[in-house]
Parts: sequence; structure tokens; C-alpha cells
Amino acid sequence: MKSFLGLVGIIIFLIIIFPIIILFTWDEDNNEGMIDKIKIDNKKNDIVDSLDVSVDIYDTKTKNIINMDLEEYIKGVVAGEMPAKFEKEALKAQSVAARTYAISKIIAYNNGYRPEEHPEAPLCNTIHDQVWYSQEKLLELHGKEWMDKLFPKIEQAVDDTKGEIISYDGQIISEPLFHSSSGGMTEASEEVFASAEPYLRPVESPYETDSPSVKDNFKVSIDDFVKKLKDKYSNINITKENIEKRIELLERTSTGRVDKLKIGTITMTGRELRELFGFNSTNFTITINKEKSEVTIETLGNGHGVGMSQWGANGMAEKGSSYKEILKHYYTDVEISPINNSMMK
Repeated sequence: MKSFLGLVGIIIFLIIIFPIIILFTWDEDNNEGMIDKIKIDNKKNDIVDSLDVSVDIYDTKTKNIINMDLEEYIKGVVAGEMPAKFEKEALKAQSVAARTYAISKIIAYNNGYRPEEHPEAPLCNTIHDQVWYSQEKLLELHGKEWMDKLFPKIEQAVDDTKGEIISYDGQIISEPLFHSSSGGMTEASEEVFASAEPYLRPVESPYETDSPSVKDNFKVSIDDFVKKLKDKYSNINITKENIEKRIELLERTSTGRVDKLKIGTITMTGRELRELFGFNSTNFTITINKEKSEVTIETLGNGHGVGMSQWGANGMAEKGSSYKEILKHYYTDVEISPINNSMMK
């Protein structure tokens, strides 16, 4: 009888008591890892609801700080950055890119980074960060019919991707850059900006033909062209008479954009010339017409060309691509997933 009771006791210990001991003595670090895994594997809304994210925006016109819910902010960004007539999957891709950018700036700000242009807040409402419009401003810009018919489309695109961000190697990316159109091939980040980001590699962007600015001719008089260059570079040594022979293309990037050129005595980047005159792209050719006394700069693409082409994204959506497929095409080797609390540090 005693042996029987002893056997029963051992069975009870192994089946009930021992698992309880293991559960309550679980290593704290392992337990936290399991919590993170549960957050990642759980339903999207459960993860989003665990975050209470608001954002401070510096209004460059009023000089005031606006505090608002992150998702409401993203709706104003998508409305400011992408045409509402675009396909829903393109709008969803823009929503995720805009959210990723905003959260990456919030994280940097919380870790001590202060933007020189607006140290009071991590983001402003202009192209320095992302264009953001309030609903009042959108009503003023587009009218009631647009607000009634098209703004709900933007709201739905943001709601459908609520809490989702772009990550690379398990970390939220800091530069989910985008532009209007690339002209057929996007650019590597180091060709335009300071750093070479592994997720900002050149990719083909074939579906941009509907963009009204994928090809453009920027025209300026020879007199104004020479004057503007002389105003910036006093020792450039060019005149109206010699300008035709004083422009030399030195180097293009692997995607065809002008990297360096020489005008007169000054070597400059294609980006510097573009910023000086305000034409669409660094993928350009310059033609001097002495008879018309005119300089024509023919451009391909619109914007810096790095990251997601918005017109390309819309073209992909028209061809049936989902927003995740669009994002994974334009950002190399990334994942699209709900953000969790550990990413906010």
C-alpha cells in the first residue's frame, strides 16, 4: 500500500508540481523574449493597441507645436505626399513608409537627437521631413467634394496598415525615402546622400509612364543661366559667348544620373546644379541653343530617385501588386510587420 501511494505521489509531482515550479522559476530574460515573441505572433490589433504613440509636429508657419495621434498624423502625411486618386495599394505602401519615417524620427528624438531646423519636436510639417496637412487645410486646398470622396480612401489605407512599419535585419529602418518618379531605375542612397543603406539599392521601376513629369524640359535664357551660376560661383569664368564650350560632363552614376560636371572653372555635382535651378532630376542633359538664346535641361524622372517611386508604386498596384510587394520591391531585403514596444527604444 505504501509503495502504491509513493508511486501516486511521484506521478502527481511529475505531472502537476514540477511543471509549476519550472513555470515560476523561468529565467527573466527568457520570459521577456517569450513576451516579445507573443507580441510579434499575436494579432496585429493586439500589438498596436499595446502602443500609445502620439507625435509632436512643429508647424513652420505658426511656430507652434501640434500634438496628435500618430495614425491621424499619417493620414495627413499621405494626403500631402501622394495623389489621393492613386490605387489603394499604393496609398497603403505610402502609409507604411510615412509611418516608418515618423517613428524612426520619434525614436531618434527620444534618444537625444535634436533637428537643427526644429529642436522643439522630432518632425515638422514640410518637405524637410514629410508634408503634413490638417483636415482644415485639406478642405481649403481641395474642397468639400474631395474631402467627402477621396479623403476616406486615404483614411482606409492608413487604417488597413495600422501600426505596420518597414524593418531591415530586425530593426526599423531610418530612411524609408520616396520620390515622385525615377525615370525607370531608382538610385543608390550613397549617390545622393551621405550613407550607403543596404535597403536603398537601385531597382527597376518600369511602370511610371503615366507620370506627367517623368520626362520634362526645363528652359532658361542663356543670360539668366550665366547670371545664376556667377551669383553662386563668382570665379566660374563663363560668359554668354563661351558657355556652349564651357560645360563638360565628367561622370554619371551607374543608373545614368549626373554625378559630376564642370562648368567653366567649377566642378560641381549634378545635385548641386539641380538645387540651384530647381529642375526635376539629376538624370539630365543640357542643350545650348544660341539662336533662341536658351538653355534646355531635359530631365528623366522627378525627385532624388532614392527609395520608393510613387508613380512606380501606383503602376505596380495597377498591375495587381499588393502594398507589401511594392515596398519589398523598392526597399531591398526588408520585412513589413507590426511594430512592437521593443522597437520603440
